[in-house]
Amino acid sequence: MNDTLMILSAGDAKTICLVRVPDDFESHEAYRHVTGLIAAAEEQDPGGDREDILAALEDHGFETVEFILGPNLP
Repeated sequence: MNDTLMILSAGDAKTICLVRVPDDFESHEAYRHVTGLIAAAEEQDPGGDREDILAALEDHGFETVEFILGPNLP
């Protein structure tokens, strides 16, 4: 199991998402692939929501990981 995680940042801290990267992706490939999936989802449905994007990510092997958002570091 891959231990590489990717934080999908957001303007609202409540909508930050953490995903596990599939084993067959290197870091730079994962970043480009996720960027492409997000762009494709937004192009296909400009009014879509983040659930559509998360579903597309899961279809490509990215797994959403539960997490607790901690305090800001100084």
